[in-house]
Amino acid sequence: MLTESGVVWLVAAVAVVAIVLPYVLRFRQRVRHDRERKAEAGRLGIDRPVAQFPFVDDQLCIGCGACAAACPEGDVLGVVGGTAVVVNALRCVGHGRCEVACPVEALEVGLGDLKSRDDVPLLDDELQATVPGIYIAGELGGLALVRNAAVQGRMAIEAIAASTTRSKSGDGSVVDVAIVGAGPAGLSAALAAKDSNLSYAVFEKESDLGGSLLHYPRRKMVLTQPVELPPWGRLEREEYKKEELLEIFKRMVSQTELDLRFGEAVEDVRLEEGLFRLRSSTGSELRARRVLLALGRRGSPRKLGVPGEELPKVMYRLLDAQSYRGERILVVGGGDSAAEAAIGLARQSGNRITLSYRKEKLVRLKNKNLLALEQLVDRGRVELLLSSRVDRIGSSKVELQDGHGETLEIENDYVFVFAGGVPPFGFLQQIGIGFGGQRAAAEL
Repeated sequence: MLTESGVVWLVAAVAVVAIVLPYVLRFRQRVRHDRERKAEAGRLGIDRPVAQFPFVDDQLCIGCGACAAACPEGDVLGVVGGTAVVVNALRCVGHGRCEVACPVEALEVGLGDLKSRDDVPLLDDELQATVPGIYIAGELGGLALVRNAAVQGRMAIEAIAASTTRSKSGDGSVVDVAIVGAGPAGLSAALAAKDSNLSYAVFEKESDLGGSLLHYPRRKMVLTQPVELPPWGRLEREEYKKEELLEIFKRMVSQTELDLRFGEAVEDVRLEEGLFRLRSSTGSELRARRVLLALGRRGSPRKLGVPGEELPKVMYRLLDAQSYRGERILVVGGGDSAAEAAIGLARQSGNRITLSYRKEKLVRLKNKNLLALEQLVDRGRVELLLSSRVDRIGSSKVELQDGHGETLEIENDYVFVFAGGVPPFGFLQQIGIGFGGQRAAAEL
């Protein structure tokens, strides 16, 4: 028969089990789920990072899962075998919240080994390319997010300031650094150059600043994360509307009197007698001691290569979804640009939206885009055709092939293609800049 103290201990034990058991069961369920996600990611080939991703030090990691819970994209990280692991590397956009959330500092967001990638220039730790004196900052080097581009622009200028003697030319014919591109990386670099007393010039092929932001849809939310832009100030918020961010940049340029040359695309860069000579599309020339390329990766849109793609109904960017109502629209692609276009168009009155993607699963989307798209699919506002490809585009119909090899024909008024862009690799190779794939091939 239990004594009074025994009863107390029994009650306490039951209470502890009642409290702890649900946690243990949830933890085991989460670990099992993460293990299944990791296996699926390996099968789909999305566990291998292609740009920025979280580095996990398994000697320090305690497997608490705080990093996975902090990630806004939902399933970049998981806990398998008691250690945090990268599950869906394609979804990492470099927020860095996982890094902040880790209680033991076992995680850092950065770039992986890019030596085997033939679409990313080889850079040293100071962002210098294989051509000495030429630096690369921003998404052209593999990193996404405005904050990352801004940080890299400043880093490159700091390296340039430490490696070059200031120009003594007073006529402006020679500058310490020529900056190509007026997006976040180029603007941050220009601010840093001015703050470092470096003479500089910024070339921008567009008629306005912003870089890739200019081509974003209207009212699109842009991920920034708080970032310092010395000596001007700081971007405080995590997200801004496209128009809002561009207006901030314009005020910044006006207040700091940055030297920007709009409508001038740099067409040639070559080293002559210890200086780089840059020639622009307007025919003007400038000599510089160093060059910073902040071009972005947009380049020209990648085509599908199918009959009918030359029709005027086929477009490669969507600026304003509200311009389309009561239309039958096909969106092609599996990234965030395609998803955002489908979401925006599906919310307009009378539109019938079909989203075609060549793979069996949407694995590259930001979590909020994936959730919004799934809701529209469930409500019948978007028809999702996975494992499909476009075969032919007609004036009023489009032919597709599904995953079983059968032909589908859908009625259609417009086609929006988001198959990525062809980055300015030709220009970089013309300059002599090397890519990871070239080194990998040479080492075979």
